[in-house]
Amino acid sequence: MAEARLSVFRGSPGEPGTFVDFVVPVEEGMVVLDALHWIQANLAPDLAVRWNCKAAKCGSCSAEVNGRPSLTCKTRLSDFEPGETITVEPMRAFPLIRDLVTDVSWNYEVNRRIAPFQPPADVPQEDWRWQQQDIERVQEFRKCIECFLCQDVCHVLRNHTTENEFIGPRFLVRVAGLEMHPIDQADRLEFLKDDGGVGYCNITKCCTEVCPEHIKITDNAIIPLKERVADRYYDPIQMVWRKLTGRGGEGQGGSAGATPPEPSSPEGQAGSAGSSG
Repeated sequence: MAEARLSVFRGSPGEPGTFVDFVVPVEEGMVVLDALHWIQANLAPDLAVRWNCKAAKCGSCSAEVNGRPSLTCKTRLSDFEPGETITVEPMRAFPLIRDLVTDVSWNYEVNRRIAPFQPPADVPQEDWRWQQQDIERVQEFRKCIECFLCQDVCHVLRNHTTENEFIGPRFLVRVAGLEMHPIDQADRLEFLKDDGGVGYCNITKCCTEVCPEHIKITDNAIIPLKERVADRYYDPIQMVWRKLTGRGGEGQGGSAGATPPEPSSPEGQAGSAGSSG
């Protein structure tokens, strides 16, 4: 039977961590998470590993495999060269709890800082209507499984000094989904500029490269948000235009004061929608 050699990080906060080598028998179709489960069952029952669905939909098993942020349940052992040592370690951007488990609770604190979905106050939910073409742009963002691999790979967050100034790619995706929603009324551009730190992103697209749902984070979420912030706060022509027309700081699409779009025809209307928050 073929074998795989894994070098797995073991350690806890406050003590030196180390990599421990394990040799695992390989069967067809095995992924890195399968190998970790075999190690737990046969060699190291105290190995701490976070996982849940084993179907690449819960985002729980995030780790770094050979230095690349990955879902261990989606990383096949057959993708590596025979005899290659596979290194598995915890996500470096988050505090270590034990072995391969990290504390990602900071992400949920960030999520609470974002203004939730704000529908028109004078339109009852049963009257919310929009065309499929109006929401195609934001549907991609709803695929996020919150594995936080994009947060882990982002160099702005990995240096551990900007977590209070930059919300990271995962939550720029969330804000984009809200800002581009056809009936959302909230205005989050000031939040993006100041608390969200959208200017910190230098669009290297590393977050897009590691996304297991293939969301085009940089092109479809971050760059449009940067453009909206630049138009509002840094474009001198628009500044003069707003001053001449008295339109103040009204945003673009989905910002405060926007009027929900009327459906162009009864065909193809989506049904009543729940909160996008």
